[in-house]
Amino acid sequence: MNERLRGVAKLKVTEQATALGQVVADSGPLLALFNRADRWHAPVVQWLETNPQARLLTTWPVLTEVCALLARRVGNEAALDFLRWCQRGGVTLDAPAADTLPQTLAQVLLISERVRDLPFDLADASVAEAAARHGTRHVLTIDSDFDVYRDAKGKALRHVLRDGW
Repeated sequence: MNERLRGVAKLKVTEQATALGQVVADSGPLLALFNRADRWHAPVVQWLETNPQARLLTTWPVLTEVCALLARRVGNEAALDFLRWCQRGGVTLDAPAADTLPQTLAQVLLISERVRDLPFDLADASVAEAAARHGTRHVLTIDSDFDVYRDAKGKALRHVLRDGW
């Protein structure tokens, strides 16, 4: 097993319990999880070990961003390790059905337009849209920009690393 994966491999990636529900994962914590040099690596591992019942959900734009950044910062093998972990169930990929994709894209665009003062970030908008669509306010992120995103009821999203459950 790759040395980088020793801590990650201990994390439960099989059938995850639903007691606490879904957490939508942003790029930053997933990148940190597979990059031991990242200052967020230990806090993310600790949060995941403390909350094994959390069901992580993420989006295609997040997967794309994480793979690109891992390949650039750590190496191609890190990006492949990440995808293997996803395939084993480390996260659930939120992939809207083809017939709902136009509505999903429309919502991502509306969210992006509401926060147009921030630098455009498709991954962040996709996380906010997925959280709203799945009815969760819990987001695994290290990005303070998420303070501006709201759920379908207008409530701020909850940064589980910073704010807890």
